[in-house]
Amino acid sequence: MILSIDEVNAILDEVCGEFPEELFQQLNGGILLLEEALPDPEAGEDVYVMGEYCVDEMGRYIDIYYGSFAALLSDEPREVWEDELRVTLRHELTHHVEGLAG
Repeated sequence: MILSIDEVNAILDEVCGEFPEELFQQLNGGILLLEEALPDPEAGEDVYVMGEYCVDEMGRYIDIYYGSFAALLSDEPREVWEDELRVTLRHELTHHVEGLAG
């Protein structure tokens, strides 16, 4: 089942609440749910980037690609979407903490 971007945004808010606040320190750009899909050009067909940790002139932030989730999880129930969002956010927060540690 394809969830709407609004439904995914609500799930992402819930998932964020599962993590300790300290992990979000200095993540000044927050977590952005972007509409597009991001195919991975190095990995071939049907491989998508689900999220990215970014550090640039705008600061530190995490992009989550709704379109990538929709492309890969269109036949999956809500629980699978929740699990994949949780795994993706955990992965990107790991990059954030590693970046802060140098």
